[in-house]
Amino acid sequence: MARPFLRQMSTRAGLYIGKTTRAADVRSLIKGLNVHPTDHKLVRIGPVKDGGYLVPDDLTGIVNCFSPGVSDCSGFEMDLAERGMTVFMADRSVDGPADEHVRFRFIKKFLASYDSPSDGLITLDSWYREELGPVTADTPDAILQMDIEGAEYEVLHSLSDELLNKFRIIVVEFHRLHQLLDRFSFSLISPAFRKLLRTHAVVHIHPNNVGGVINFAGISVPMTMEFTFLRRDRLRPTQNRPVFPHPLDHKNVAAKPDVVLPPSWYQLQ
Repeated sequence: MARPFLRQMSTRAGLYIGKTTRAADVRSLIKGLNVHPTDHKLVRIGPVKDGGYLVPDDLTGIVNCFSPGVSDCSGFEMDLAERGMTVFMADRSVDGPADEHVRFRFIKKFLASYDSPSDGLITLDSWYREELGPVTADTPDAILQMDIEGAEYEVLHSLSDELLNKFRIIVVEFHRLHQLLDRFSFSLISPAFRKLLRTHAVVHIHPNNVGGVINFAGISVPMTMEFTFLRRDRLRPTQNRPVFPHPLDHKNVAAKPDVVLPPSWYQLQ
């Protein structure tokens, strides 16, 4: 009776004590997310601070970039525009990108799992169709980069397989990863990762030092991490092995201690 009573009292106090995820389930997910070696060297796109990301140097043939989450930094998008890509950006919290470029296309909307023009919400599929038309066999590859403060999970859940397969490279900053330890949150977060892993492999992870690390049953989970995925058809056998931290990795917040990726996230088993 003690546990139900404790939950009841904590709920009345404005807190909720949920059920803990099985450690084996968390370990299984982390194993699937282990970093894969690639023969493409990693290059840094964007600034040497928050807003810059490491991606495989497999950008030839990518025509478009979709980058929801603009905030006050457009360095990543500027670098890709300078490489000749058309860069589509979306963010309802700002009136436009931090910088201007002839190849920038901006809409003042948030990405979500459903379309709601009155609320300024749009799905990734609808946004793509409005900009470039329907996805076909001849649709060129694109790159997706998302930093949308926790909305990434619902956006990925609603993303069609047809469009997912057109993103050769996907970079996502995943937030609230410590909630993987809560059983209900795990049931929402894990499927988003599993969906990506069907078609893409993780080739780099960088913990954002804005948050700390949660330790549970011998498992270390940084709260916020930047994941880089490469479509599996672009992977080739290699003797290269990922190095962490990568020489091109830099702290997101200069004044805070760095967070190093725990080995369990990159030591393939």
